[in-house]
Amino acid sequence: MPGGDLRARPLTGQLAETALAFVREGRAPVEPRPAATVILLRESPVGPEVYLLRRTTTMAFAAGMSVFPGGRVDPTDATIADSWSGPSPAWFGERLGCSAEMAAAYVAAAVRETFEESGVLLAGPSADSVVADTTGDDWEADRVALEGRSLGFADFLHGRGLVLRADLLGPWAHWTTPEFEPRRYDTAFFVAALPVGQLTRDVSGESDQVAWMHPAEAVAAVEAGQMAMLPPTYLCCRDIATHATVAGVLAESADRPIPSILPKLRLDGDDAYLETE
Repeated sequence: MPGGDLRARPLTGQLAETALAFVREGRAPVEPRPAATVILLRESPVGPEVYLLRRTTTMAFAAGMSVFPGGRVDPTDATIADSWSGPSPAWFGERLGCSAEMAAAYVAAAVRETFEESGVLLAGPSADSVVADTTGDDWEADRVALEGRSLGFADFLHGRGLVLRADLLGPWAHWTTPEFEPRRYDTAFFVAALPVGQLTRDVSGESDQVAWMHPAEAVAAVEAGQMAMLPPTYLCCRDIATHATVAGVLAESADRPIPSILPKLRLDGDDAYLETE
């Protein structure tokens, strides 16, 4: 996406053609699928850094875009209630504007997808601990099994005697893909600090590049046309760039307003624009 005012973002190329065809052919919007993503944070001398993955150009959604770790909610993600530590699903539901069951699935998907795509696991053997290292062969075998869906997330946690550390996640944003897109997601965004001792690993087969970046540098790269991002990723980076510490970001997440945002399509002749309020 180009930089500028996202309240009236002009669409170009294939995206514009898709939007125009959606309106002119009277297509019905696809039902959005629930998804979750985590903005992993770590301290640096110049402030918080965020972990970004660049999706391969062969991906059906957001190809070539820099994104945070995340993905679709799995049907088994809402079955981890007995392996949960931290604020209740009802609390997350109030923050995200959804049911407690849906919120539990969002949180579980966020933790599972982050492990699958970065090797970082926001879970521990107790409510006040977190796994210190996930780089061993046995951890990698479980990660691959989770990714391939031959191992359910609840079974993974139970088998290792772990609880999901929901208290390490802070709700940050809630976006739905525009109606004209053929693939749509209703995505909850969370922030989380990289646990002490754990390391991110380039393990996702969906990305061709990973990097820790200061969010202000990412925003500047997008505005200079050197990096591609979807609007939610760009705006999250822009908001986080205003903070001097990871603790400041996490503190804001405790009571940050989280409206559910659905960008709207506006046509002006043959020109298409994507608008957010």
